[in-house]
Amino acid sequence: MSTFEHEQVLIRTGRRSGLPIIVAVHSSTLGQAVGGCRVRQYADWRDGLADALRLSAGMTAKCAAAGLDNGGGKTVVALPGGVTLTPSLRRDVLHDVADAAASLDGRYATGPDVGTTPDDMTVIGERTGHVLGRPLGRGGSGDSSDPTATGALAALRAVSGHLHGTPDLTGRRVAVVGVGSVGERLARMLADEGADLLLSDIDPAKRALSAELGAAWDDPERALTADVDLLVPAALGGVLTERIVPRLRCAAIAGPANNQLATPEVADLLHGRGIIWVPDYIAGAGGVTYAVTVELQRGTADEGLGRVQAIENTVTDLLTRARTTGTTPAQAARELIERRLRTAATAPGRR
Repeated sequence: MSTFEHEQVLIRTGRRSGLPIIVAVHSSTLGQAVGGCRVRQYADWRDGLADALRLSAGMTAKCAAAGLDNGGGKTVVALPGGVTLTPSLRRDVLHDVADAAASLDGRYATGPDVGTTPDDMTVIGERTGHVLGRPLGRGGSGDSSDPTATGALAALRAVSGHLHGTPDLTGRRVAVVGVGSVGERLARMLADEGADLLLSDIDPAKRALSAELGAAWDDPERALTADVDLLVPAALGGVLTERIVPRLRCAAIAGPANNQLATPEVADLLHGRGIIWVPDYIAGAGGVTYAVTVELQRGTADEGLGRVQAIENTVTDLLTRARTTGTTPAQAARELIERRLRTAATAPGRR
């Protein structure tokens, strides 16, 4: 990042765990910042800091584009190489995260992310109320994988409608790259929709899913460049690079993986090739939309699901605006986000 645009970044050594605890609050212009707690190994703790800064900015965009009255934040616990999280150390880490979140006095609430689960949020909730994504039986919204996959499916339906005049995905050739928790759920939903599926994952054991769903299988590199209608990145980010763009053979890209573009310039390269790219912070907003609606706004499950499914309308409007104005969907999305933040920042009564 060439400029520092975050409101607050907290870096501390966990009192119990002795591990680096990083909390980045990118923006609270729209309201309380929200973002997951990521626990993973990094070669250097500063790599974890870079992740927290990047992902928290993405959460601001995700919340603003989804129409949520929340800003973006992120927690990263940067595990040094060779550290194994025993049950005791894991509990210490989660309590250190809770104390860090609590020290921000409600400015930020954390939730599950890579390396954490809804059950972990229950442990965090022992020391702070600024948490979401707890299990259903503990008063939370449960696993975010289902609403995230549902939102991604809504985005794909919108893209199909834009390209073909109908949201029906029957017979559409769809490559899902990454069939982890979210990707598997999305693959099952697409199979139910009648899509012609190609699945891929770095874990060869996931190939069993392709056999179960009657889908084709290939390695991630070839799946990314397969001749398909829709490409769905559903693993970790950075897969859309300047090198891969000339080799792509899809009509559109929309999926739940965060930070899909290796650099912002890739969006323009995709547009130059006539490939529609739905920004990941829009296609992947189902999980946070559902959790915020159910837990922070005390809405019903049906209300949460309705807001997730409304991602189809958001994407439809975005693609229509991009086509009408001759801009990329990425630029149209940025303009939408900037309008929301600018309006909130100048609202009467705001300091």
